[in-house]
Amino acid sequence: MDMKQLRQKAGLRAEEVAAQIGVAHSSVRNWEQGRTIPKLRVDQVALLCRIYKCSIDDLEQSVKTSMENYENSEKKAV
Repeated sequence: MDMKQLRQKAGLRAEEVAAQIGVAHSSVRNWEQGRTIPKLRVDQVALLCRIYKCSIDDLEQSVKTSMENYENSEKKAV
């Protein structure tokens, strides 16, 4: 499951997640697209896990999946 799927499973919009953890909604979109890695404080990571109802390991795996999806789409574009 990638970052976007985690958010959608939680039934939230990117703007809502961003507001709850104190980042720009463009940051959330970039994470979901695999363009950037979330650079969050420990309290923000814990909050994101609560919002998404997942473990830190699940969150880490979703970041990796999002990044792999992005890398694969970039390779196809070339």
